[in-house]
Amino acid sequence: MQSNKIEKIMKKYKETFDILENYDRTRELPFQRKKIYHTLSVETLNRLKQLKEKTGKPISRLVEEKFN
Repeated sequence: MQSNKIEKIMKKYKETFDILENYDRTRELPFQRKKIYHTLSVETLNRLKQLKEKTGKPISRLVEEKFN
């Protein structure tokens, strides 16, 4: 009876348990953000700034969306 409840909970929250397990190994959560410094050409930076003005989104969000 008790193990049946545990199995239901594990199945229902599998994704959460996987995230926590990964956190135990890496000390990183998938939704954490890290600051990095990267050199971009002036042309690329200007295009990103134009996109930022057009969409109203921060440059970091625009870059993340391109990779997702």
